[in-house]
Amino acid sequence: MAFNHLPAGVHDAFTSLSVTPVADSKAMTEFSRPSRPDGGGAPRPTPRTVLDRLVASRQGSGHGFAAPAEGAHEGGGPATTPESRITHTEHLPPRAGRHAVWPDRIRPQVIAAVQKAGIADPWAHQAAVAEHALDGRSVIVATGTASGKSLAYLVPVLSGLLDGSEAPNGRGATALCLSPTKALAADQLRAVKELAAPLGTAVRPAVHDGDTPVEEREWIRQYANLVLTNPDMLHRGILPSHPRWSSFLRALRYVVVDESHTYRGVFGSHVAQVIRRLRRLCARYGSDPVFLLASATAAEPAVAAGRLTGLPVSAVDDDASPRGELVFALWEPPLTEHHGENGAPVRRTATAETAGILTDLAVQSVRTVAFVRSRRGAELVAVIAQERLAEVDRALARRVAAYRGGYLPEERRALERALHSGDLLGLAATTALELGVDVSGLDAVLICGYPGTRASLWQQAGRAGRSGQGALAVMVARDDPLDTYLVHHPEAIFDQPVESTVLDPDNPYVLAPHLCAAAAELPLTEEDLALFGPATRELLPQLEAAELLRRRAHGWHWTRRDSAADLADIRGGGGRPVQIVEAGTGRLLGTVDAAAAHGSVHPGAVHLHQGRTYLVRDLDLEESVALVEQATPSYSTTARDTTAISVLETDAEIPWGDGRLCYGSVEVTNQVVSFLRRRLITGEVLGETKLDLPPRTLRTRAVWWTVTEDQLDAARINPEQLGGALHAAEHASIGMLPLFATCDRRDIGGVSTPLHPDTLLPTVFVYDGHPGGAGFAERAFHTAREWLTATREAIAACECDAGCPSCIQSPKCGNGNEPLHKRAALRLLTVLLQGAPPAP
Repeated sequence: MAFNHLPAGVHDAFTSLSVTPVADSKAMTEFSRPSRPDGGGAPRPTPRTVLDRLVASRQGSGHGFAAPAEGAHEGGGPATTPESRITHTEHLPPRAGRHAVWPDRIRPQVIAAVQKAGIADPWAHQAAVAEHALDGRSVIVATGTASGKSLAYLVPVLSGLLDGSEAPNGRGATALCLSPTKALAADQLRAVKELAAPLGTAVRPAVHDGDTPVEEREWIRQYANLVLTNPDMLHRGILPSHPRWSSFLRALRYVVVDESHTYRGVFGSHVAQVIRRLRRLCARYGSDPVFLLASATAAEPAVAAGRLTGLPVSAVDDDASPRGELVFALWEPPLTEHHGENGAPVRRTATAETAGILTDLAVQSVRTVAFVRSRRGAELVAVIAQERLAEVDRALARRVAAYRGGYLPEERRALERALHSGDLLGLAATTALELGVDVSGLDAVLICGYPGTRASLWQQAGRAGRSGQGALAVMVARDDPLDTYLVHHPEAIFDQPVESTVLDPDNPYVLAPHLCAAAAELPLTEEDLALFGPATRELLPQLEAAELLRRRAHGWHWTRRDSAADLADIRGGGGRPVQIVEAGTGRLLGTVDAAAAHGSVHPGAVHLHQGRTYLVRDLDLEESVALVEQATPSYSTTARDTTAISVLETDAEIPWGDGRLCYGSVEVTNQVVSFLRRRLITGEVLGETKLDLPPRTLRTRAVWWTVTEDQLDAARINPEQLGGALHAAEHASIGMLPLFATCDRRDIGGVSTPLHPDTLLPTVFVYDGHPGGAGFAERAFHTAREWLTATREAIAACECDAGCPSCIQSPKCGNGNEPLHKRAALRLLTVLLQGAPPAP
């Protein structure tokens, strides 16, 4: 095992470790009992000790002490001895906090409640937020994970709720708290109840979301004065029914927007318009609430908060909270003896490697959450870990589970309780658990693949160590150009600031349906137009022509009987969710977004749910139902698609040598045409099956670049190499864009062609995967020199000969990663960058 870039002392510690399997090692007795949230049981090992012994266990048995050989798991021969390596470790030392005093204007009862909860003195940033709120100024607190942001906004909110004398009609002041996920809202309710318990019935909190029983909703509307909900319920439930919420809105004093850094891209643009609709109704009812926003550390938080709310917002971003030490390791899985498409070397999948590490940590009683990028991946990590733990102790296998969106409400709540209480030792979760849920007592976090942004990376890493103890974070690299680049260029993670939040409330595909929803709530007037942005006046005639709105003397009215809110799917799903139903019993297992259904629940797809494996028997697109039946396939499935693109309008164009770099509007036609069956763990392709699904059309924004014959000659690229060079450069540039734009690889797509009919030149396109665009392609256009330079470096640094998933192959490629030409792509990018305009 190689340990590159490690400090000498750490390197010596690793290389001198015993390779005795940990199950038989007396040296591991300190892990013999589960660590408890309250600090009971055995002493907590230091994060460095956890990492050292994790490496020893993985090194000693080849696969980890608790894991069977992968070949045995697959039913085949033994795999090669792994050579996983830690390419870098970063140590963030503990930090002491800076105290401040609560403002005198905070109600004494609130101070007493806070002190009773064991928080006698606030940190400086918490007191600063309270000062802004009491002065009636909207404010965003943008500090690190577990820095006490919840208390920063809850204290002024609770103080305001106690002060009922200024509110009309005797109801008392009210507050609304928006959370991006149901899990976070449920967790915040627990925190509010604990903090407000000494205040008696003066504070009446309640969660109002899609899981709230119908019989409770009327009580919430009439009596709750602190309502915790999400933007989806605000959009579809509260705002369209505003007459029933009139007394609540009339007394609304504070609106809390928690985890506001998650409102980016198309989702953030939708939420920005939902907030404008809320402000408009509040004004009609005579209230003008103060907005209190909480965000993970972000670049220009006040600017992003102002764009989200449409209001001037002050920023409090000086983190004064204490922090335990954090040891952060970058982990590269080993190459296997298997070969993928076109004979490319294949690394052990990040999913399998994460499952192995989670298994090792669970046996050591190290409480761990593993963040996995997809729902299927989270299920697979949990299944593999459970199988391997069962060979050690069946009781341990029951202490590992999966957590993801699409579960039924009662399943999610039960998992949250088990994690919070410590009954679960390991959890494989999607980002549904990333945001703020209090899981104090965790010792370690595994991050299966770079999550797309540095903000999300640090947010996930911060889930451990929330009680002030030290923590371990391990990012396990996928076989992907960006992940490979990052584990070999740690400065791109640790020496760079987090990204700016990108959103565009003026996106016409976002704004138009919200104008219809606003008109259905109350007719739009001339006075409302400025609130919704400068593009509003141009869109209204188009909505009239489409017979969605009708202009009358006093404004624009909604013309239809159906719900205008249904026009806007704020999560960007593009239709009603597809229900996943067990064919034999009719039992509802969960849901999947309409936009993802073609690729995830097509006929023949493998679907995982709570550790059970199902095969999709049929997908009914008209009824939005996927029928599944339980099965035990020895493979996973991956959909393949084809894409065509046409240029609608070029907004910007600059010369790059003889070629051009362009940005504008495009139309993308995509069709899922087949799926691959891949062997579990290794990812080896077993076969391909054709599909007959309808195409989907998307109008969006793209960046593209062209090259000329002279540039091709300079790059020594002949016609036989051209398609492979462009295709390889496209794949690699898509893989690298998340480093420069606040996006995930799944948020963007690409097309390359040796001769595009609109440009009449060899062209590479990279486009936003959302209607109307999401700002990612625009960011790529403005950072093209840095973006394409990093793309070239990532290809050049890869150790393979002809291309592999770590550099130019894509898991989403509809052409089976053919043709690809690594060396020609390098020469092409070199010539292209030589013609790039100088940096400003």
